[in-house]
Amino acid sequence: MSSVNAIEILLVEDNPGDARLTQEALKDSKLYNILHVVEDGVEALSFLRREPPYENMTRPDMILLDLNLPRMSGREVLEIIKNDQNLKTIPIVVLTTSDDERDILASYTLHANCYITKPVNIDQFAAIVKNIHEFWFTIVKLPPKSS
Repeated sequence: MSSVNAIEILLVEDNPGDARLTQEALKDSKLYNILHVVEDGVEALSFLRREPPYENMTRPDMILLDLNLPRMSGREVLEIIKNDQNLKTIPIVVLTTSDDERDILASYTLHANCYITKPVNIDQFAAIVKNIHEFWFTIVKLPPKSS
């Protein structure tokens, strides 16, 4: 069971290396957080809808979403979440390798809260994850959690 003060983050990432880097960067954060990792879009939706095996999971405060995922793309996940009355207020940060303008435009059109291209450099990647965390959880006012 998680602490009431913990920041819950859902990372949707199929690359184990990027998932590990994100975990390490968040561990170094000043804010207490719990990172849940799922590897594809189908699993992300099951997590958010609290379907087995995720029925006891807490609604995340934020989603870090890769676009290039197996089974269901990040774009599809983004569209489904932002069209769901129960999920659409969860901030979604697209964190992906693509810097293609079409992906950026499509993500914002589907109501992503921000779009960040993953840097190749490990130290830069860690710094970006820390900055995302600090910005969204110390500066931004998030909507209250429902259900």
